[in-house]
Amino acid sequence: MKKRVVITGLGALTPIGNNVADFWKNAKEGLCGIDYIKSFDTENSKAKVAAELKNFDAKDFFDRKEVRRLDRFSHLGIIAAKEAYHDAGLNNAEIDRERLGVVIGTGVGGILTTIEETTKLMNGGMNMVSPLFVPKSIPNILAGNISIALNAKGMSNTIITACAAGTSAIGEAFRILQYGDADIIISGGSEACITPLMLAGFTNLNALSLTNEPKRASIPFDNERDGFVMGEGAGILILEELTHALKRNAKIYGEVVGYGSSCDAYHLISPAPKGEGGARAMKLAMKNARISPEDISYINAHGTSTPSNDQSETEAIKAIFKEHAYKIPISSTKSMIGHLLGASGGVEAIACVKSLEENYIHPTIGYKVKDEKCDLDYTINVGRRIDLNYILSNSFGFGGHNASIVLKKWAC
Repeated sequence: MKKRVVITGLGALTPIGNNVADFWKNAKEGLCGIDYIKSFDTENSKAKVAAELKNFDAKDFFDRKEVRRLDRFSHLGIIAAKEAYHDAGLNNAEIDRERLGVVIGTGVGGILTTIEETTKLMNGGMNMVSPLFVPKSIPNILAGNISIALNAKGMSNTIITACAAGTSAIGEAFRILQYGDADIIISGGSEACITPLMLAGFTNLNALSLTNEPKRASIPFDNERDGFVMGEGAGILILEELTHALKRNAKIYGEVVGYGSSCDAYHLISPAPKGEGGARAMKLAMKNARISPEDISYINAHGTSTPSNDQSETEAIKAIFKEHAYKIPISSTKSMIGHLLGASGGVEAIACVKSLEENYIHPTIGYKVKDEKCDLDYTINVGRRIDLNYILSNSFGFGGHNASIVLKKWAC
């Protein structure tokens, strides 16, 4: 018998809130976290907007040595992990540290450090490169840093599946717990890559929105969408084997019941025709959860605001859900926080958990112009109170990586 897996803690740093409570409050209200980029000069960039963190300073959370020795993506991930850890009551719990694991997703890891040290190399030569370059920048280092910070001595792993990484990490952690190889896993994603290099790369790939109006930049499913908006942040969840959570009388937010993963095997950046790969991930997640499409109450879409993604995801949903697709409310968290790349799945899973807890789904904001090819219920501009039982959350990434998870309202 596979073990049941529940969610007992949440932690988040997002462009609309630096903790879970603020993030969820602002998500329900449809707050836009997108603005003109403030962290560097965009005079020579076609793309001018991003979803940066607000009122955040790593020095408020770390001493001077840690600020210097950690990349920003590690700062964000550790802060969110600590919030989730404390929220789960693990700081006062007697647990087997060798069965406390970490599975984290990221897209590009310590890219800020890589850029900084490359600049030193080019300007000053090899001797100018910091000895901390490698242990600050490698993508797996956040999982190691969280393990050190929280004394997690169990398995520690990093999932790198581009924009699907956060959801992939949660799904893989779920499976590890199902098979009894850990009691608790700290899982989710972190990303901090709003830099001139990444902005230029995505812009020249024709992937980013070039609008000069922040509130019309990330507009998933709108006919005038022209690309995604880069975001930064972290979303971490505490996943726990059910009997272990019950024994320590933990608060249970919800249950992870299904995970599906697939690859388009089609193109490096474009989705497969009609979203075939994403459709398979959704189908596998529901099969794993042993539910039918009609059981799904709400879908948190990948919803990036790129012309191809939103259309292909809509087609994938229709392919799987048939006529029922028109009865399922859908929304995109990215309309408010932009695209957090490898952290997206973690933050969006938190939104789903809070939706289950409160029977409320946040809106897809910024929507004005209907796209005839995207004709489902996208919870346009206003959130909605609705009875929820099962939620499907999608994440799709470059390379054709697809990941879907099914979360269930907690019931004994």
